[in-house]
Amino acid sequence: MEEIRRAAEAYYKNLSEEKKRNARFSFNEMDIDGDGRINPHEYVEYLKKDNNTVLTHPSLFTALDKDGNGSLDFEETIVLYYIMQSGRALFCQSCNTFLADVYFSCFQCFCLDESPSTYDLCCDCYGGKRFTHHDDAIFWDNYALLSQSRSLALEAPVQKRRNVLEKIVTGMVVGGACLVSSSGCSIM
Repeated sequence: MEEIRRAAEAYYKNLSEEKKRNARFSFNEMDIDGDGRINPHEYVEYLKKDNNTVLTHPSLFTALDKDGNGSLDFEETIVLYYIMQSGRALFCQSCNTFLADVYFSCFQCFCLDESPSTYDLCCDCYGGKRFTHHDDAIFWDNYALLSQSRSLALEAPVQKRRNVLEKIVTGMVVGGACLVSSSGCSIM
């Protein structure tokens, strides 16, 4: 989780002042009792209201709670904001824990299938062979998969890459998760 936390902090530092205000507004909206901390009930209620029920999994709240005090302060919710903006809310397909660090994905599901799932697994489930997937599955860790995907993308003609990039950017604007509900949405 520390890598995601560091990425979230860097992301937040580079936001415009308006987007930082939006993040603070969202925190205040989530903090129903106004005590400056988000308890698990406030967290779940806010996310349900915004139809982000996948993020209500207890393992994510626990991972966000860096100091382990059972609630989230503003700095801890910056990580949630980043996860929502980046689409980084991934859970192991086998044990259903939040994938905070290196994880494995099925290459075929990631690149070849029309499936919305990339069949992601935590290192424990993958290494312990605690999963069931198609027999010819090839699994790569997320860093190798990103590197290989870039290599494959660079083999495509430049115009085709531009068209794909345009679709990705449009998809992020149209379908991207948004923590800020009433004051606008910022997309990475």
